[in-house]
Amino acid sequence: MRIIEPASPGDYQKYYDLRWTVLRAPWDQPRGSERDSRDADSTHLMMLDDRDVAVAVGRLHFNSIREAQVRYMAVATGQQRRGCGSRLLQALEQKAASLGAACIVLDARETALGFYSKQGYSAAGPGHVLYNCITHVKMRKTL
Repeated sequence: MRIIEPASPGDYQKYYDLRWTVLRAPWDQPRGSERDSRDADSTHLMMLDDRDVAVAVGRLHFNSIREAQVRYMAVATGQQRRGCGSRLLQALEQKAASLGAACIVLDARETALGFYSKQGYSAAGPGHVLYNCITHVKMRKTL
């Protein structure tokens, strides 16, 4: 497995396909709902398997000069609980630190709280509710 920054149109197709498949399709959301206006000024990372299939994706952007935010973390269903998410999150954290971040924030789905807690994130308050059914918790980690 290797982690890359998507560079070609084919890379981005794999990246956004996985984001949509894991984070939007299960809730009958249309294609395009996996993207937002911050994508253009963000760092995107993608983990590929030995066949160049995307198995994990995540995005990093800055809210301020010292605060980075992780969004759209997704791991392919068949690859969950195999360390892919941990490796990708660590790569995003390293990227944030190299760009001067002192902390990282994120909005974790309640189903992912254990994962982020194991990675050193702490609850920092309530988050939003997506599609009237997916509750999030704001989390924070000092780098």
